[in-house]
Amino acid sequence: MSDRTAEPAPAGGTVRAAGCVLWRRSPVHGGLEICLVHRPKYDDWSHPKGKLKRGEDALTAAVREVAEETGYAARTGAELSTLCYPVGGRPKQVRYWAAEAATGRFTPNAEVDRVLWLAPDAARARLTRRRDRDLVDELLGPSAER
Repeated sequence: MSDRTAEPAPAGGTVRAAGCVLWRRSPVHGGLEICLVHRPKYDDWSHPKGKLKRGEDALTAAVREVAEETGYAARTGAELSTLCYPVGGRPKQVRYWAAEAATGRFTPNAEVDRVLWLAPDAARARLTRRRDRDLVDELLGPSAER
């Protein structure tokens, strides 16, 4: 599903965000690699994501956040699950897309100090939150080893 319309204003204080499960073919062995970002503020590993700007649609925000956090352009594919969870006493809703990494290069910044490109099993193991691990499985499809 591709939603290119503007997101409605947050209802009931819901924080709206979007991101991608960014992947590429390994330049060394040709297998699939998934990009994870390290956020020093939270000392966690996650998929690139961030809050929507006023009037911004979720898909545009997801692509923008990937570029800002990883330095890579993203070619989006299928929409993945939307995750909902509380943050700071408010509900947060994050829409995700599968996205292939195009051109780019990572430069550390205030939000993200490191990125890793990992094989799916290693990415699952490195991700801080279980809900993020489920997105890796969803990207790989029903034949993914768990």
